[in-house]
Amino acid sequence: MSELTWKGRWNEIKGKVKQQYADLTDDDLLYAEGQEDELVGKLQKKTGKTADEVNSWLNDL
Repeated sequence: MSELTWKGRWNEIKGKVKQQYADLTDDDLLYAEGQEDELVGKLQKKTGKTADEVNSWLNDL
């Protein structure tokens, strides 16, 4: 997902992610422009998915 797409849709995506993984906190889902890799890493740890799986999953939301 491109940085611009993340920025524009993050609030919508974040809500869907929280529905699927209720144990994720707002801190886990904090989007900071330019730090997408860090966010993906946090989601990897919490969900047990690979980076590619996380990216694909977010793209499909």
